[in-house]
Amino acid sequence: MTYSVVFMGTPQFAVPILEALIQSADYQVKAVVTQPDRPQGRKHQLVASPVKVAALAHDVPILQPDKMLHSPEMAEIIALQPDFIITAAFGQFLPTALLAAAKIAAVNTHASLLPKYRGGAPVHYAIMNGDKETGVSIMYMVKKMDAGDVIDQVKVPILSSDNVGTMFEKLSFAGRDLLMDTLPKIITGQIHPKPQNEALVSFSPNITHEQQALNFEKETAQALDWHVRGLYPTHPAYTVVDKKRMKLIDVTPLDITTTLLPGQVVIKNKKQFSVAAANGTVLQINALQPAGKPKMLIQDYLNGVGNHYDVNDVWAENIEL
Repeated sequence: MTYSVVFMGTPQFAVPILEALIQSADYQVKAVVTQPDRPQGRKHQLVASPVKVAALAHDVPILQPDKMLHSPEMAEIIALQPDFIITAAFGQFLPTALLAAAKIAAVNTHASLLPKYRGGAPVHYAIMNGDKETGVSIMYMVKKMDAGDVIDQVKVPILSSDNVGTMFEKLSFAGRDLLMDTLPKIITGQIHPKPQNEALVSFSPNITHEQQALNFEKETAQALDWHVRGLYPTHPAYTVVDKKRMKLIDVTPLDITTTLLPGQVVIKNKKQFSVAAANGTVLQINALQPAGKPKMLIQDYLNGVGNHYDVNDVWAENIEL
């Protein structure tokens, strides 16, 4: 028997999950719902979401409502009477009437170990908070954000080399495998959903511009490392150098201390550039992106626009622009 699916998702995280459903003989994806095309870049050209691109490649009908409630698209989905409504980082609340349209279940693939990190940026917060692991939860959808009963979970370690980009990829494939393993159990009733413990709930709201600013005076080298990795590449973190924003791409907290003030250069040679952070800690800068320039390794920076900096100079100014 083949079960009908309406799939809802937007970013690259959702693409492997969608493709697994399309390629499976057990499911028929009747429609893909994703966010409207958004303007990007300096020319503000409309860009389709990764999920839309994937759906187009497989000739799956696409719906792109601005808001789901009372929309023509919502009526179309309800008319399809799908067995499953499956979401993965869709980005909109779904009305109760829509959830009820799923004949078997409406489930969400969420990139955290619920009840931790409900909301739109769970991977970012897991890394920024220095967590050693995160994961994916398959849960029943309810009107309240990410609050449904959890059907199953899988844990995924966060390595010191991971950033948001690498973790999204790992979690995407982990979520794909977990969902494809869970759906048959939902169909046959071989599941034991668990209500979330409300006392353990935490939230991960969307990243703000203010959160992208680094502060060498208040953050230790380890905290700065978590901060940089927890925002790259979706919302690169920055400090201020020569009164201009300097995005940090890759950094390493060093196992040394300094008496220099936060922001001052501690080490500079042809291959290494390190800066003092809070509590006498030291942060090595491996890759960065000066304002108006491409990303570059620290060696290239030191051979060019950063050549004039020396030990004891103030580099990170901690000034809000």
